[in-house]
Amino acid sequence: MADVLFIKTSSLGDVVHHMPAVTDARRARPSTRLVWLVEEAFAPLAGLHPGVDAVVPVAWRRWRRVLHRGATWTEIGRFVRDLRGRRFDTVIDTQGLLRTAVLTRLARGERHGYDFSSAREGLATVSYDVRHSVARNLHAVARNRLLTAAALGYTPQGEADYGVDRTALADPAPRPYAVLLHATARPEKEWPEADWIALGATLAARGLDLVLPWGTPIEKVRAERLAAAMPNARVPERRPLDRVARLIAGATLVVGVDTGLLHLAAALGVPLVSIFVGSRPSLTGPTGVGPIVTLGDHGAACSLAEVEAAVGRVIPVGVG
Repeated sequence: MADVLFIKTSSLGDVVHHMPAVTDARRARPSTRLVWLVEEAFAPLAGLHPGVDAVVPVAWRRWRRVLHRGATWTEIGRFVRDLRGRRFDTVIDTQGLLRTAVLTRLARGERHGYDFSSAREGLATVSYDVRHSVARNLHAVARNRLLTAAALGYTPQGEADYGVDRTALADPAPRPYAVLLHATARPEKEWPEADWIALGATLAARGLDLVLPWGTPIEKVRAERLAAAMPNARVPERRPLDRVARLIAGATLVVGVDTGLLHLAAALGVPLVSIFVGSRPSLTGPTGVGPIVTLGDHGAACSLAEVEAAVGRVIPVGVG
């Protein structure tokens, strides 16, 4: 049995965007063992894909904060020995960064990646045995699919399939709810709090409870502040990503700014309104089989009225 190692470590949106490439590879190479090397925080999400045979977690985000500790280097050494102790037929770095190129070089097998003009960081290409040209102006999902197909010798077919089943994942809920993804790592991507509060009132009037997840202590404070000003709103405890996926899968609606969970909602096919303020949706916007309306662009904020109208387009009147 052939073994393939995918290297796509982070961030959350990038991990989600790699899922269709895994689906393609599973269909084209049904007897191949597919292994995914990914940041430890995202390992539960990668493990949800039925085409993945094994997940190899790496803890670079945690290690880099404590490189002064001997225990960190002991853990790094153990990780390197474990990775080097196994040989793969094909190693594919679909991230194209220096940090993932180092991991690619550590792995044993024929190493594939983007060529110099295609990679996000051109110097990463020195780690690859085989380099592939993939246009940089394509959406991230398409780039991942094309690179993986070139490395494994097939042509991608059909629309992107993220491989995750919303119905199977969704937790049962006593009442319909909307998930509001208000938090993002970059302040310039945020939507005004006053608009979130007004939108929450509109959704609650439609009979939807409101759920405001968070990922950092600062985001939790913001979520609690917003929830306190909205009817029927709650702030859940922080959960691992497989549990967050179940929360999102059960939602009637997701409204969110440009953040990783937005792409997870799209992958699951949940009705979605995405708000772009400080980034461009043309290259990394949400794509999926469910109803999606994407508003705004880099430097072009959208209004509350536009978001409310978009909600009416993705969930019919009477739903909620």
